[in-house]
Amino acid sequence: MAHVPQIKIPATYIRGGTSKGVFFRLQDLPETAQVPGKARDALLMRVIGSPDPYGKQIDGMGAATSSTSKTVIISKSSRPDHDVDYLFGQVSIDQPFVDWSGNCGNLSAAVGPFAISGGLVDASRVPQNGTAVVRIWQANIGKTIIAHVPITNGEVQETGDFELDGVTFPAAEVQLEFMDPAADEEGDGGGAMFPTGNLVDDLEVPGVGTFKATMINAGIPTIFVNAEAIGYTGTELQESINGDPKALAMFETIRAYGAVRMGLIKNVDEAAKRQHTPKVAFVAKPKDYVASSGKPVGAGDVDLLVRALSMGKLHHAMMGTAAVAIGTAAAIPGTLVNLAAGGGERNAVRFGHPSGTLRVGAEASQSNGDWTVTKAIMSRSARVLMEGWVRVPGDAF
Repeated sequence: MAHVPQIKIPATYIRGGTSKGVFFRLQDLPETAQVPGKARDALLMRVIGSPDPYGKQIDGMGAATSSTSKTVIISKSSRPDHDVDYLFGQVSIDQPFVDWSGNCGNLSAAVGPFAISGGLVDASRVPQNGTAVVRIWQANIGKTIIAHVPITNGEVQETGDFELDGVTFPAAEVQLEFMDPAADEEGDGGGAMFPTGNLVDDLEVPGVGTFKATMINAGIPTIFVNAEAIGYTGTELQESINGDPKALAMFETIRAYGAVRMGLIKNVDEAAKRQHTPKVAFVAKPKDYVASSGKPVGAGDVDLLVRALSMGKLHHAMMGTAAVAIGTAAAIPGTLVNLAAGGGERNAVRFGHPSGTLRVGAEASQSNGDWTVTKAIMSRSARVLMEGWVRVPGDAF
């Protein structure tokens, strides 16, 4: 019997924010995977180790969580005033598909550093010492991200003293600006920040109930509900929800019916093939709790509490794109996020999540009754964990 040998593809394994992913330059992918389609999806699934009925991704680079089942493809941009194009693929752990419907805000922090180190940013834009400003086109949602990358002696600085809850060790700070983060015609939702036309809706979910919800397209489509309306306090950690199949089924049902109300899908059955978006999150007023690391978080340390689910499980910290949605919604008086933070006008919030706290800012304004957000700002860090080649069987795609 003939055996097909493995092939090797240049790749870099990077932590960005509280996520990890396998990064590729588009030019380094096999020719059939350089364009969207079945070959690309099959290759990326094999790289990550999916679909895996055991849910472990032992035979791949994934680590059996939504935060670590991620792939990124970077290329030089042909768009004016942009340096690189950034395409993100969320690989399902146990199902055979790659979800291309949204961005990963955490891995966005690693795009600028990877692009500079990979020679995809014009050398004239990289100072010998200081900060390189990398203009990123986020191809999944058709948005611009500006990354401020620290440079020392002509190379990306990765070490530093910036601490990020959910990440064990400090690193260099990368500030991100998500420009005009509300969705438009090129992204999800068809153009409306609030696709239902309301800051708050009554969301009817059969078998669960009817409760208030803020459904917003900013950063990533997100459904916010009040924690107390669904029987929670907002202080929950992963095990209290991820170990409860009934709770996970409830959140998935909420997500599916919310997705229909947002116009992202036509019927709830389509939600199973669209796991990455929308997100569902619950908010609460500040309370004391102990983070997953054992660190105490006081009610006075935060403006509100937020817990969010990603790919069907409670996230261990907070998705970067959901943080953009939180910051945007908090800046708009009357949303559930804004009300949980105390209401009124604000341009930044610090919220509590399972791993600690995070600050995010947003610039919002109202004109003729419509809200717009020019940008959302937050800081993350990124670090290369391994670089070289990833290997896959030659007949895997």
